[in-house]
Amino acid sequence: MKRVVLIVLDSAGIGELPDAYLYGDEGSNTLANTAKQVGGFELPNLEKLGLGKIHSILGLKGDIKALGAYGKMGEKSPGKDTTTGHWEICGLILEKPFPVYPNGFPEDLIRRFEEAIGRKTLGNKPASGTAIIEELGEEHMRTGYPIVYTSADSVFQIAAHEEVIPLDELYKMCKIARGLLTGEHAVGRVIARPFTGTPGNFKRTANRHDYSLEPVGKTVLDKLVEQGYEVLGVGKIYDIFAGRGLTWHESTKNNEDGILKTVELLSKEFTGLLFTNLVDFDMIYGHRNNAEGYYEALKQFDSYLPKIMEKLREDDLLIITADHGCDPTTPSTDHSREYVPLLVYGRGVKEDVNLGIRETFADVAATLEEIFGLEPGVGQSFWGEIRK
Repeated sequence: MKRVVLIVLDSAGIGELPDAYLYGDEGSNTLANTAKQVGGFELPNLEKLGLGKIHSILGLKGDIKALGAYGKMGEKSPGKDTTTGHWEICGLILEKPFPVYPNGFPEDLIRRFEEAIGRKTLGNKPASGTAIIEELGEEHMRTGYPIVYTSADSVFQIAAHEEVIPLDELYKMCKIARGLLTGEHAVGRVIARPFTGTPGNFKRTANRHDYSLEPVGKTVLDKLVEQGYEVLGVGKIYDIFAGRGLTWHESTKNNEDGILKTVELLSKEFTGLLFTNLVDFDMIYGHRNNAEGYYEALKQFDSYLPKIMEKLREDDLLIITADHGCDPTTPSTDHSREYVPLLVYGRGVKEDVNLGIRETFADVAATLEEIFGLEPGVGQSFWGEIRK
């Protein structure tokens, strides 16, 4: 293989993990439950790759011959957030979870942040991003105080109206927060959450920016770059890895933009990894419990899948997976602790190979390490099981 295309359908989980009860996620199954909610899926191209063979999903056939390999992966790291999931996909298994703040951040931490930015803050509690700007947006516009909030994930989020706190200033505040959030308070991500509009009609913009911790160990991205391979990041990948282990990156406006940029990059010459995150499933639909919108996003990706597959060369490999769940049919609006699907396709891949249940997301990294002749890390490569 000369090139591997790794696409993460952000939050497209496929069933609760055995320890889901520890996270309050019993019964979560993002894909299967969403299918039931909308009356069944029609995703012909994902179906051909074997999605319906991994788990029973209403509308998808499970008795077909898959074009490639299929299975599902469990998460070894504690947690259910984007950073943990992506780091594990790239071979970094965490021993302890990132800190979370179900009661808001400590007062001394907030005080130090306020002193550093020269303003008071509003909020400081777990909340839905859309709900908290409706609740506090008007007060924010009146006072100029940024809205600080968190979620069930390890995040420090700062919301601000773009006409009240300009983007450059909001991003500077996030960098200040990232500098303060170390040691016991080393959250996975600090997130800028800009919005526009008027009271009763606020809308978050596409100018979100994430400030992640730098990976705490070596990932397969680092290994690829060290050996002279290219690593191209599309979407949130740069943010998730704090820019480390990438030779090129481009941000995206939405899923379609990310898909089109992935297709475009497949027309270019490179040797290494093309790594794409499609965040709309999670950010726009999962967290807002919008099952119908989630399905529409899946249909959009499915419609573009043939274009991606057509661009693959003889020595290319396509891997489609997810980083966690975010079941839009449950009362929770947070991520869910789930297995993730694993679909693998390429002209050098055997058809209809059942990869079973993988013990860790890191099996993807192990496979990349074997393909590119890198130093092996954790996980078990599935390359020998699928290559022709």
